[in-house]
Amino acid sequence: MTGWFSFPHGEATAGDVLALARVERVLRDAGLAYDVVWSPGFRADGTHFADVDPAAYTRLVFVCGPVHGAQVEEMHRRFAHCVRIAVGVSVVDPDSPAVTGFHRVLARDPAGTGPGLDLAARAPALPAVPVVGVVLTRGQHEYGERRRHEEVAAVLTRWLGGRDCARLELETRLDAHDWRLCGTPAQLEAVLSRLDLVVTDRLHGLVLALRAGVPVLAVDPVEGGAKVTAQARACGWPALLPAERLARTPAQGAEGLLERWWAWCLADGRAEAARIGAAFRAADSAPAAWPDGADGLVEALRAGAGGPGGARAGWPGG
Repeated sequence: MTGWFSFPHGEATAGDVLALARVERVLRDAGLAYDVVWSPGFRADGTHFADVDPAAYTRLVFVCGPVHGAQVEEMHRRFAHCVRIAVGVSVVDPDSPAVTGFHRVLARDPAGTGPGLDLAARAPALPAVPVVGVVLTRGQHEYGERRRHEEVAAVLTRWLGGRDCARLELETRLDAHDWRLCGTPAQLEAVLSRLDLVVTDRLHGLVLALRAGVPVLAVDPVEGGAKVTAQARACGWPALLPAERLARTPAQGAEGLLERWWAWCLADGRAEAARIGAAFRAADSAPAAWPDGADGLVEALRAGAGGPGGARAGWPGG
């Protein structure tokens, strides 16, 4: 079983791998044994073309993608003694050696007939995985020698790369011209509200996720704690780790700390985040429960509108 996911210079797309799963199901149901060849760049521990003895096989199946190019032609030469079948593929040039080298082509878009359904559409059902927003910063140089941003980002991204989850890199910075970034707070909140979890080392990554009712695994990237720690305390949110604890803990121990809060966030943390988010939204009618700096702004303006010399004429109460 081969495809573009097999070639050292190919690529494994989600559609290709789902198409493979559809074909695997068909072969298993028919009681047919098979091996899958993977690109070493995608699955280093899989079976690779370099490991395969062509003489051990009588059939070769090529799954999905375009049947085109030198890598497909080389595959024909190497497995010349095999019956070679392409399934669920696109035919760009019917006369190319990449196409004519197959004994049979079961195309998804054959010339002269209507298109067939892509193999990925009928692939076996997939397990649910959490969707995780990742909001990190490598800036904040105002903290000087207390900065641990690079170390925190390295630990988090390495750990996240090994988690079975859908990772979505997000940025709290708004931009009216870059289509990759949100242009308004409402756009960002729309994304956050659809997530299962946010992993962040940013104050607003924490606050905006909780505002949307989404649990947060937060790391304060400043040694000794700074605004992320303070804000987690203000929000009553427990899933927080200090930078120095991650940095000074061996890799396996650091992952254990992260996994503990990961599990909590995806279990009890869901209800707690939903409760906090609802409380934030209701705070206009019960401001005493969640005081912030704006509550005292008008009084400060009235008291200090004129600077040290007194209130400025024209201000109410001045």
